Amino acid sequence: MALPSQIQNGDTALDSGHARLHQLGYKQELKRDLSFLSNFAFSFSIISVLTGITTLYNTGLNYGGPVVLVYGWLIAGVFTMFVGLSMAEICSSYPTSGGLYYWSAKLAGPKWAPFASWITGWFNIVGQWAVTTSIDFSLAQLIQVIILLSTGGKNGGGYEASKYVVIVIHGGILLLHAFINSLPISWMSLFGQLAAGWNLVGVFVLMILVPVVAKEKASAKFVFTFFNTDNSDGISSKVYIFVLGLLMSQYTLTGYDASAHMTEETKNADRNGPKGIISAIGISVVVGWGYLLGITFAVTNIPYLLSEDNDAGGYAIAEIFYLAFKSRYHSGTGGIICLGVVAVAIFFCGMSSITSNSRMVYAFSRDGAMPLSPVWHKVNKHEVPLNAVWLSAFIAFCMALTSLGSLVAFQAMVSIATIGLYIAYAFPIFFRVTLARKSFIPGPFNLGRFGILVG
Repeated sequence: MALPSQIQNGDTALDSGHARLHQLGYKQELKRDLSFLSNFAFSFSIISVLTGITTLYNTGLNYGGPVVLVYGWLIAGVFTMFVGLSMAEICSSYPTSGGLYYWSAKLAGPKWAPFASWITGWFNIVGQWAVTTSIDFSLAQLIQVIILLSTGGKNGGGYEASKYVVIVIHGGILLLHAFINSLPISWMSLFGQLAAGWNLVGVFVLMILVPVVAKEKASAKFVFTFFNTDNSDGISSKVYIFVLGLLMSQYTLTGYDASAHMTEETKNADRNGPKGIISAIGISVVVGWGYLLGITFAVTNIPYLLSEDNDAGGYAIAEIFYLAFKSRYHSGTGGIICLGVVAVAIFFCGMSSITSNSRMVYAFSRDGAMPLSPVWHKVNKHEVPLNAVWLSAFIAFCMALTSLGSLVAFQAMVSIATIGLYIAYAFPIFFRVTLARKSFIPGPFNLGRFGILVG
């Protein structure tokens, strides 16, 4: 039976996610307008294989090369699915915007709840801000490379933007993302679905087009068996090289907690939130592997692709696209257009990342866990946490300022993003299989007797 506080605008039908939120002690403040498709779209757009693989392809190529790219992706994909399944089960029981930190509080028990939720929440929120920083900064770098190639390339005297120009571009992108995220959730839903469609179609187009156009192609033996030990750091241990190369895959396969952070705006969130997490991971693993194979079949000279003396200034995928079209059509314009497709995907990825960030800030401040919590918890007349949106964009800009001192410092952001998020993912799962092993009450989506084993 619907409670009076849950009946809005004359609707007497009780949404299951809305009812569960009420049982957990929270008032419905955000507009519950997202379908399963929209919820999935946000996670899929943040995972964005075009973004993660393009951004860190250099890392995978440098540390291990094709073997790490091809098999490392599958290894990371399998373990990511285990994490996703465990998170989905917990999300079904606790469909709130707080997501991970709230789960930790409920699963750790009264004694450990304050510490568990605080540590999980801060790892999650800092990891998310670092993700947004790295996404939008990588887009700024890609735009700089597109300009460089469009003006003749590095060897043709093309325009190479300074680090100050790149940081201004980065700030402009964040400004756009903040404005878009200030729109009502119905608009964000449309943008999210457009983003998911662009990522899906873009991956298929590029994975087929680039290797088909390239005149020189790598052999299957190279793609599936070559292990690159010739890295710029002089590391010889194959195990260590392989682990370092995994960063590309693991960085890409993050951000699917967005489905959890969007649950208070998702219809029947106790079912659609978990489905959003699992489907986003599964589809991303499959299409991402295809994209990796397609691009790697166009790799013929690893040292040259990683060299800062090539036309793209050492940006490996940009150089692959550029050379593929130049070899057949004596012009790299087609490759530049392909980079434009990737740039739009990265733009959508950053947009969705800000959306997820802001919902985490909103929920965390609702529970009083942030400085000036009442400010960040406010929602506007469109039921959008506007202050949280602009705070997330501002912090992402501040984090990117480290690039002015050293790109190495900025690259640490990628590691912070990956490590911070996965520590946050691990805490509630750990509590689920230990302290809450017998007390956990599953929601509509659950793994049954396999829940503990998967966790």
